[in-house]
Amino acid sequence: MGGPIRILHVVVNMNRGGAETMIMNLYRNVDRSLVQFDFLTSRPGMFDAEIQQLGGRIHRIPYISDVGHFQYKKALDLFFKKHHYYKVVHSHMDKMTGFVLSAAKKHNIAHRIAHSHNTQSEGNALAKAYKWWAGTHIKGSATTLLACSELAAQWLFKRQQPQATILKNGIDSKKFSFSAIRRQAIRTELQIHESAFVIGHVGRFAHQKNHSFLLDIFADYTKKHENAYLLLAGDGPLREDLKKKAQELNIISHVKFLGIRSDIENLVQAFDVFAFPSLHEGLPVTLVEAQGAALPCLISDTITKEVDLGLGLVTQLPIHHTDVWVEQLEVISEQTQRRIPGQALLRNTGYDVTETAQWAEQMYLALRG
Repeated sequence: MGGPIRILHVVVNMNRGGAETMIMNLYRNVDRSLVQFDFLTSRPGMFDAEIQQLGGRIHRIPYISDVGHFQYKKALDLFFKKHHYYKVVHSHMDKMTGFVLSAAKKHNIAHRIAHSHNTQSEGNALAKAYKWWAGTHIKGSATTLLACSELAAQWLFKRQQPQATILKNGIDSKKFSFSAIRRQAIRTELQIHESAFVIGHVGRFAHQKNHSFLLDIFADYTKKHENAYLLLAGDGPLREDLKKKAQELNIISHVKFLGIRSDIENLVQAFDVFAFPSLHEGLPVTLVEAQGAALPCLISDTITKEVDLGLGLVTQLPIHHTDVWVEQLEVISEQTQRRIPGQALLRNTGYDVTETAQWAEQMYLALRG
């Protein structure tokens, strides 16, 4: 057969975001003698070294925000003209997928997958209008539609939603299963006593994730509960602004900005609750991971109910007032029930990566023809 079928995944970069983490979970678990992943990116990412170790190739073109509309479309055109041998292009660029798959179609790439990971575009009114226009190209250029949730499918594909297949954001349940030993190791590393109440969050420092509101919640909580910490894993454009706000709220000594971590499966063991007040999401893989670690999760009511895996761990709250979040944090902090491994429970939800990887592998092999 001439070796494995090579799937070209298109992303901005391969840092630890929800879509990127999902791709890597699939990549690590497919049979790479049959299916191999390559990547078209615009910027370096933390997963690049692992991708190359697994046999993947990384291509680069400049991103639209760096070179503008015409140069970006030209770069896409030149790329697919040169690399027309790919049979499958799998784009994770949300509405920008329209431009990616249009270029792939122009150069006769047979199978063009549009994958929705969100429920709303970021940016100002002009940026959203531009992305809307880009998204109109998906209908005529995509041959397969995938989404992480029904809401994500409805947002990106509109009337084509019934044609979309939901690919669950599967995780390695063994890695995230609760471990008291790993919990103690991380707390020791971060110099946090076992008696402290730890609120955790994993996500990019961007408007969508609503970190500013999370800092307000924590500031209110610590007025009555001084033995608490807020751990923030991730990076992004708002990081320095949020550090400044934490200083202004006089909570900086109890807020730890951890940067991008490659050991989230260990980090979440140290949390007592996962707080996730996002303004919008597709279906966050971080919340699947948190439930896999048997963590109570407080999340905004703007996030799809599909993220609740039925394990009794998710509480959805409004993002208009901090008091309801503080009340729920107090309820959780007073609970004495120990966390138990959630591996077996997670497998029964369909969110174990062994199942999702097998499904994706079969999909790709079917496209091989």
